[in-house]
Amino acid sequence: AARLLLAGGYEIDIVFTSRLKRAIRTTRIILQEMNEVYLPVFKSWRLNERMYGALTGLSKAETAEQLGHELVQSWRGSLRSRPPPLQKSHPHWPGRDRRYYDLTLDQIPLTESLEDCMDRTAPMWEQKIQHELRMGRNVMVVAHANTLRGLVKTIDGIGDDEIQEVAIPTGIPVIYKFDENLVPIMPSLDESFDEQGARQAHMNGVFMEKPGLLKEALKRESDWMDQVPNYNGTLSRTKTPMTPLERSLAKLKAERELGEWAGQFIDPLAEVEDDGNDGNMGKGFQMMATTNHKEEDKVWEIGMQELEQGNQFDPDGPVFQDDDEEGESATKMEKSSTSSAVGRDTTTTAATDKDVQVNGAATTTSTEGTTTSAFPCITSLPSQITIPSLQNSQQQRKDLLVIIRHGKTEHNKLGLFTGWEDAPLAQEGIDEAIEAGRLLKLHGFEFDVVYTSWLSRAIETAFYVLDELDLLWLPIIKSWRLNERMYGELTGLSKNMVKQRHGEKQFKAWRRGYKVRPPPVSSFSKNYPGNDKRYQKYMSDIRYSARESAIRSIEKGKLSFSRKLPKSESLKDCMDRTIPYFSQQIVPEAINEGKRVLISSSENAIRGLLMHLCEIPEEHIAELEIPNGLPLIFDLKSKCIKLLDDGTGRNPLEVYNFGNAANYLFRPCENDDGSPDAECDITFMSDMAFSMKNSGGEDQKLLDAVRNKRPSTTKI
Repeated sequence: AARLLLAGGYEIDIVFTSRLKRAIRTTRIILQEMNEVYLPVFKSWRLNERMYGALTGLSKAETAEQLGHELVQSWRGSLRSRPPPLQKSHPHWPGRDRRYYDLTLDQIPLTESLEDCMDRTAPMWEQKIQHELRMGRNVMVVAHANTLRGLVKTIDGIGDDEIQEVAIPTGIPVIYKFDENLVPIMPSLDESFDEQGARQAHMNGVFMEKPGLLKEALKRESDWMDQVPNYNGTLSRTKTPMTPLERSLAKLKAERELGEWAGQFIDPLAEVEDDGNDGNMGKGFQMMATTNHKEEDKVWEIGMQELEQGNQFDPDGPVFQDDDEEGESATKMEKSSTSSAVGRDTTTTAATDKDVQVNGAATTTSTEGTTTSAFPCITSLPSQITIPSLQNSQQQRKDLLVIIRHGKTEHNKLGLFTGWEDAPLAQEGIDEAIEAGRLLKLHGFEFDVVYTSWLSRAIETAFYVLDELDLLWLPIIKSWRLNERMYGELTGLSKNMVKQRHGEKQFKAWRRGYKVRPPPVSSFSKNYPGNDKRYQKYMSDIRYSARESAIRSIEKGKLSFSRKLPKSESLKDCMDRTIPYFSQQIVPEAINEGKRVLISSSENAIRGLLMHLCEIPEEHIAELEIPNGLPLIFDLKSKCIKLLDDGTGRNPLEVYNFGNAANYLFRPCENDDGSPDAECDITFMSDMAFSMKNSGGEDQKLLDAVRNKRPSTTKI
């Protein structure tokens, strides 16, 4: 789906999806492929799939055998027929699921007809999506067959009888264009998408791929991947590096070529199993032509006959094309692509019903036999409330703030200055994020909101943590103010190389100097944020720059306004944007409202937060190190950092490097009146664990004070 959108020249500004994992994961995959994970994603229960009542979780085939095919089919296919309602005592009742905590009992359905499901989506169009379109933004909706049919019904004004004939195939984007009054524009007969698109009866939206053939070809490829050793590795091997856009378009081209070749293996007469994914109960697609080829229907009729005879069918071959028409079509496609950037397009994509497995990771759900401890401060925050998905784990009930630095990137492993360069997580970094999620789940942590930066490594870390916690439905608020420090001309350079060229003193000043900025980048450098779409288009909370506006106006030959984006930052500059965002946004919007907050960010942004929270002096903040992928629990009551015991009995200060300023993080946890924090319990370390190698007298006094406040015993 993402490759089709890239090939069509479409840009997305905002995404709406449901609160179900399959839709959220589909959204992530699309945004990853389009290199736009920084876009805002809003998750609404109104886009959830239909609620099947007492049928939820039952086998379709077995239920039909027991109750009769006609009755079950009427529940599934009838517009107004509802299955038997689900009892509130049933484990599948949505009222038991925390993701629907904001709904009233009247809003939580016990069962739904198709009409109920479609009516539920109408407010999303009227109150949310229309607003974004009026603001000139391109909207993508990633949801489910029946909720997308509900949107289509509202947008196109389709009747009750006709909507039952509309099918929404899995994974194929449907493009809608609107006039200034948000009335859908009917596609002209000469409009096409590489001659691949098609329009369904009753709809003004255009499918970016003809349903059926590509799906079957990919299924065939999947079978070969399972049977042929190293099949995937052989086909994916490239001799030269590719940009994300080149990689996506190359994969799309390869898949289409595969579809042409694999067509000879597909039996068009084979009976297709109705899995209900497209929403129209196996009635087939009633497609309408979108190109100016009068013989298109005949072309596809001939093609199906050729497939029946075992011959290859290429609808894009020279037999079916005319050079003049092709040139005209290309010109018109270019115009269409230009108009789509205006911001009045809506893309809908159906999520797959099968959840994507992330790295095949298994989640530990039992805490039996483990200890709850950390060094130097440990807390279990006990609660009597048990979460079903956590089995014996206890839920952390008090207000809390957890901060996590993103998992390692290849830049981290290679010792490169990363800054605002959007380096993805390495496999080691993915594993670190997953392990962090497991550890938080083991200790019963839950969250209400997540804050992260516009950099994919921080966003992806938050995703993997939430996936392990089964909290993908949580709102994720993304802000550039949580970005890493901007390293200017050092971005992408080897730290060792910079040290050799400029000397140890200058290297340390650039890297850790509190007020020293590295050399700035040029306005035309690829590393300047002003040349990155996410900052050009979406950053709106800083002033305009007269100099940059003049440069861009001369470059484009017309008046253009550009904002004052950083070309280099000192540690202080980074903190000057991070700390106010925390104090003025996160604190009043979340922490003061009693919400449990997760912040996923980068090292220097986190340094700023910890400097503010733990009152670290300016002269020592550069000495603080932040380990990758390690949850840091900040106790809002006792104002100290706590770590979570991973059950190994290891001393975290020996496993992780917190730098010479660690003592400012791990001081004795005390209440407001100076009494020891009852939830801070150092119990698993021996006396030897309380000595720091090469520690000064002040540090040793601190450790002795901590040890004296809590007896050093072993807890099993």
